[in-house]
Amino acid sequence: MSKIASAFNNKKAFIAFITCGDPDLQTTAAAVKAAVENGAGLIELGIPFSDPTAEGPVIQGANLRALKGGITTDKVFDFVKKLRSEVTVPMVFMTYANVVFSYGAERFISKCKDVQMDGIILPDLPFEEKEEFLPLCHKYGVDLISLIAPTSENRIAMIAKEAEGFLYIVSSLGVTGTRSEIKTDLTSIVKVVRQNTDIPCAIGFGISTPEQAKKMAELSDGAIVGSAIVKLLEKYGKDAPKYIGEYVKSMTEALR
Repeated sequence: MSKIASAFNNKKAFIAFITCGDPDLQTTAAAVKAAVENGAGLIELGIPFSDPTAEGPVIQGANLRALKGGITTDKVFDFVKKLRSEVTVPMVFMTYANVVFSYGAERFISKCKDVQMDGIILPDLPFEEKEEFLPLCHKYGVDLISLIAPTSENRIAMIAKEAEGFLYIVSSLGVTGTRSEIKTDLTSIVKVVRQNTDIPCAIGFGISTPEQAKKMAELSDGAIVGSAIVKLLEKYGKDAPKYIGEYVKSMTEALR
């Protein structure tokens, strides 16, 4: 069983997404620690990429700020190695297939193991092409986390049967970003997932309020929030971790 499962043990998981290096790595570390101290059970760390196709303007902006600040994949690995001495909850990378390819897939995935990253999410990797990375992920004990979108329909069962770590259910069509309401029939998607796997599933994309998080966690095993946290980093910069801690606390309390 992977370490990721521990984020869901007898509780609903709050999963926080933070882009590495926005505005700098010291602030990223403080933001991660603030999220964990206030109940985040799993951390998704974004490795900045120049063309993050799944992201809306908020996370795109964070990617560009981090890249302008000189963040590289090597710097992210060094950063995580240090962060691991203080943060014990499961952590996964969210990035793009091109980042892994250009770094060298085996080099990237073996380094994930070295710095104790538990999984990777590649939103632009079609399920049918995951064999490109899956054998290496198995070799190094890194979970390759699959996404299920509202358009997955007849592929949901197939994706669920082969899921590792947790299943990332995308709440709505389009890119990441906060939404006033989520209209997708998520109950049906989760039902098919439950029929095909015991792996936990969490819902992300568009969740920003405690009410939305509570509703999503009632349907699934947890809620994933990115843009709302990244907005706080954009607004408050180096002072953001304090506000992130308060925000995460309000979200995790809603999940209880």
